[in-house]
Amino acid sequence: MASLMDYFRRGGSRYSRLPTNDATSELPESAAHGQAVPDHRAHSRHERSRRAFKVAALALMLLMAGFLAVTFLRAATSTAQHCDTPERGFQCSPTTSHFWGQYSPYFSVPSEIDASVPEGCELTFAQILSRHGARAPTHSKAVFYAKVIDDIQQTATSYAAGYEFLKTYNYTLGADQLTPLGQQQMVNSGLKFYRRYCSLARKSVPFIRTSGQERVVQSAQNFTQGFHAALLADPKATAPHDFPYDMVVISEAATANNTLHHGLCTAFEDGVYSTIGDSAQATYQAVFAPPITARLNEHLPGANLSDAETVALMDLCPFDTVASSPSASLSLSPFCHLFTAAEWLAYDYYQSLGKWYGFGPGNPLGPTQGAGFANELVARLTRAPVRDATSTNASLDADPRTFPLDRALYADFSHDNDMMGILGALGVYDGVVGKVDNTTRTGPERNSGFAASWAVPFAARVYVEKMRCGGGRGGRGDEEAEEEEMVRVLVNDRVMPLKGCGADERGLCTLSSFVESMAFARGNGRWDLCFA
Repeated sequence: MASLMDYFRRGGSRYSRLPTNDATSELPESAAHGQAVPDHRAHSRHERSRRAFKVAALALMLLMAGFLAVTFLRAATSTAQHCDTPERGFQCSPTTSHFWGQYSPYFSVPSEIDASVPEGCELTFAQILSRHGARAPTHSKAVFYAKVIDDIQQTATSYAAGYEFLKTYNYTLGADQLTPLGQQQMVNSGLKFYRRYCSLARKSVPFIRTSGQERVVQSAQNFTQGFHAALLADPKATAPHDFPYDMVVISEAATANNTLHHGLCTAFEDGVYSTIGDSAQATYQAVFAPPITARLNEHLPGANLSDAETVALMDLCPFDTVASSPSASLSLSPFCHLFTAAEWLAYDYYQSLGKWYGFGPGNPLGPTQGAGFANELVARLTRAPVRDATSTNASLDADPRTFPLDRALYADFSHDNDMMGILGALGVYDGVVGKVDNTTRTGPERNSGFAASWAVPFAARVYVEKMRCGGGRGGRGDEEAEEEEMVRVLVNDRVMPLKGCGADERGLCTLSSFVESMAFARGNGRWDLCFA
């Protein structure tokens, strides 16, 4: 294992890191400010040269802006020729790739309610909460995966048909960082957000916050590239064309108040609540994994795989797939073909149990971790100061520069575990009948649309929309009365019929009823149990 650890310390990987967006910071100060040379005899000559330089620079900026727009739009629209597009997401081998739990690349989830803006309604507000794009495994998982492969190669005495690739497979996936596909996912997300909310986006760019981990910050940057490319290509746009966009980056330090990253609640992080998800997964692993392990060991004599190692090989299917460049030739990893469609259904449920009981409504303190963000959302929807005593950063939220309340568009970037807590705090899955069973699989159709692959895949996005609708329930029947604005929530394009605020057939709640339904978050959830 020493060689494996050396490899990860060196950062070996088939991925390259994203370039920074501060290339202009290397310009000499005099060039940046256009200072003239202090030679009075050549003053007029230098003035003419300076004017010419400014004109040329402006022309170059316009040319580069156009090039940026064309480049990103071309990259995104070219995906229409294959199976990953801005509108529908990842549609490559969907009977397999849509059942990888939180490791599934984003795809547009089926919705019983029409996801388009209802007829007669006008958008006034849109918020996106997004997970980062597809990434390499976390460092600890990467070390484990590499060891599993190494052990197979050291102990297997033969390889059955379809397993031969394992004999020479070399783990080069790296750890933690975004993959090229993950970067493109976020560009596509920015394009889609602009197109969906162009009535607002043409007038103003979103206010952006991101949790501080590198892959999350880079995801936010890629999102803005896609959004800005769409803005530049829109002849009706009047929003400022300044780029890159400003963004608030919130630290993920253990002691930092951050509504986009959990970490403060001691009982949730280290206490009895911290093992509930792992326990639920262990119970179900003992149900679904042993037959698969037996088959793998039959085809890999001598390997003597454990159930945990079987799950690791299943994990490598999505991770090895998303390591591919986003191109027309994108295909599933050979790891994927080691397992049947029924086994992928079980794997998806296994991962869903981890999210539900580890960070979502199945954990008594899961939704409490999302209360701070829910209270910030209420503040944005109502344009009123934040009222919260959980994970919010009071200094940031009290400053209009870091938490404005007058914007039409907001974009926040986070992680899957944090999004699960937020979805719990928002009551999105309050309609789940009973508990999610940890011994028998139930599908998302029964669980109010919940599955990890439907809720928090790579590049997942939650849209919160506010709109005015003529003849809506908020009116008093008086033509002069102003209709109350309406709110709805979409999770990966699926309109969620919120139970707590009595959503209508369009998925819409009045703003006042939506705010009232946030009583759990407004009462600070169960934050008092965090330090008991």
